[in-house]
Amino acid sequence: MTDTVSFSGYLRDDGRFGIRNAILVIYLVECAHHVARRIVTSADDPSIQLVGFPGCYPNSYAFQIMKQLATHPNVGGALIVSLGCEGFDRNSLYDAVVASGRPAEILVIQQAGGTRATIDAGIAAVARLKAEADRVKRAPMALADLVVGTICGGSDGTSGITANPAVGRCFDKLIEAGGTCMFEETGELIGCEQIMAARAVTAELGREIKAAVVKAERYYATLGYGSFAPGNAEGGLTTQEEKSLGAYSKSGDSPISGLIKPGEMPPNPGLYLLDVVPDGEVRFGFPNISDNAEIVELIASGCHLILFTTGRGSVVGSAISPVIKVCANPETYAKLPEDMDIDAGRILQHKASLDEVGLEIFDRVVDVAGGLPSVSEALGHQEFILTYKYFDASGPACLPTSRS
Repeated sequence: MTDTVSFSGYLRDDGRFGIRNAILVIYLVECAHHVARRIVTSADDPSIQLVGFPGCYPNSYAFQIMKQLATHPNVGGALIVSLGCEGFDRNSLYDAVVASGRPAEILVIQQAGGTRATIDAGIAAVARLKAEADRVKRAPMALADLVVGTICGGSDGTSGITANPAVGRCFDKLIEAGGTCMFEETGELIGCEQIMAARAVTAELGREIKAAVVKAERYYATLGYGSFAPGNAEGGLTTQEEKSLGAYSKSGDSPISGLIKPGEMPPNPGLYLLDVVPDGEVRFGFPNISDNAEIVELIASGCHLILFTTGRGSVVGSAISPVIKVCANPETYAKLPEDMDIDAGRILQHKASLDEVGLEIFDRVVDVAGGLPSVSEALGHQEFILTYKYFDASGPACLPTSRS
């Protein structure tokens, strides 16, 4: 029974459990990137991970995302690397990490003596932070403590037939067990807004979901591109509608409990839609084609791990939270077997059913949550992207479960 499944996690001061215990080395401007990367490279430890923000001008979205990442339950401590003159509020980030009960240190290159001196100081700082983080004890953790996100990338004509609906089956099983699941890509759900609204737990939430998809349409029209890429067509997808329905199938059949923005946390267990398209006027080039940027946003909203479906074949992973690759196309799996966790293409070959692959994904989620490295983790993938965006806070209509 799913309600008896348990594994061990890292219990944090806020009551959340982590499934990893990473130390983040965070650069606050591109000028500090090299120094931070050298610190991570010198540590030669997969639990020491590099994340950062390249911009110099301050951005409230970037600060909120970085704060949520630095205090994520999969994170045990943070070293903040600043050049010294950028706009990022390093002291507030440090205070947030310390207030969460995690160890943190700051290095300012302009004050520490330059590149070599800061790298040396950073190597010593990382060793101290890791020693302190390693003292956190593991404790029993249940499926109800788990937050799982999903994204699709490199989609093709098989994605909406095999991998995506199989993830939906897994989502339904996790939610039935009291867990929290999150899907996103409103720009790839155009045409599905009425279906999603019908699944919303309240009519007002349904209206918010439809408005989010309309916003995505407007954003794409203004920028002059959509989510349907040449690679999708080469892989056999014929229309935006076909791609949207395939992406939608990752959400399963459970009621939609809320609509959140990046960095916001689901208030209760259930299924949530993450709106990653910026609010307000079109001011920034929205990098929807960058799957890793959206993985970061899922993680910033609390996801312990990510289910990544792909038909053409994507090999990326992520810092902070493990990525489980679900391959939709049997031909792609045959070409990239060492980069995939699950072969959902067996459904096309009549070697497995949707329910069987959904259960296989569910079992892999439990194993990875319990400490088994995903394939991308084992290969050393720790991709990370954070750019400029702007979001308004979600209103009460978007989070009806928080009022229950």
